[in-house]
Amino acid sequence: MVRILAFLSFFTHAPAVEPLPADRIQAAAAYSAAHSGHALLIKQNGKILHESYTNGHTKREPHRIYSGTKAFWCLTAFAAEKDGLFKLDDRVSDTITEWQDDKRRSKITVRQLLDFSSGMEPLFGLHENSYNDRTASALKAALVGTTGKSFIYGPAALQVYHELLARKLREKKQSPTRYLERKVLGPLGLGTQRYLPDQHGAPLLAAGFMQTARQWSELGSWLLKHEEIVAALKPSDANRAFGFGFWNNHAGESKSAREVDVESLLDKKWHEQSWRNACLCRAAPADLIACIGSYGQRIYIVPSRKLIIVRLAKDSKPNDAEMLRLLFAKPQ
Repeated sequence: MVRILAFLSFFTHAPAVEPLPADRIQAAAAYSAAHSGHALLIKQNGKILHESYTNGHTKREPHRIYSGTKAFWCLTAFAAEKDGLFKLDDRVSDTITEWQDDKRRSKITVRQLLDFSSGMEPLFGLHENSYNDRTASALKAALVGTTGKSFIYGPAALQVYHELLARKLREKKQSPTRYLERKVLGPLGLGTQRYLPDQHGAPLLAAGFMQTARQWSELGSWLLKHEEIVAALKPSDANRAFGFGFWNNHAGESKSAREVDVESLLDKKWHEQSWRNACLCRAAPADLIACIGSYGQRIYIVPSRKLIIVRLAKDSKPNDAEMLRLLFAKPQ
């Protein structure tokens, strides 16, 4: 039986594509292991082409995926829109009414929370497990950038989204966590996750999940069956390489493409980051999308190749361009 997310009930079949050459897979596996890789799983045409566990990690051991968590929460927005809870371009202040009298906050849309173009300061302190009240802090976060034009990556915007979803679900006597489990996680066979709640019970949306390589790959398998959702992961003008928890390689086919190390660039202050013409790898397909978690956690999804690559690691990130070039660069 084909697993489907609860908010969509159709999928498309596509012809198989030529599998990745074995020598390229082995080169990527060696690169990953040499950079503190814990797992490398490559699936294509619905079949596992490669699966290896190195540097002390085991197949059934759940692994922190850090910011890979964001994408799962962002998918609830598509479910909520289909369920009529809100539209992505609705103003957040329609629901969070205390924002209505604020000239700047009142204009922020749901979409801008999820593509990190709201202009809100990141508030990285919200990552702390013992945080008292993430919601109260996020709702009061300063607007340090220009709404719609500034890309500011951090947990504050997602915590506001959680509060919006909580208020929309209140009449249905559901919580955002339960909604996530029912609409997204359960149908993928993932179940309850590590939510890292604050003292008031609000989960951390920016990180926290722990999954095996095979579990995380289910996200990719589902997306390959739903091109309409991949198409809906639209980036903002503030950062054309990111949208709804997913990074993309769209600029890779442009002559002006500029390969960036996402983790290193995010280490800089938001106003020092440059995402103009950014791509992950010029040699990789332009339709590649990825979830990027700290310390080398990756899932790459390439719809045109029916390909999923999951990489788990410890305290050491790969250079995305270098690893992807091993898989996709044309022979000289």
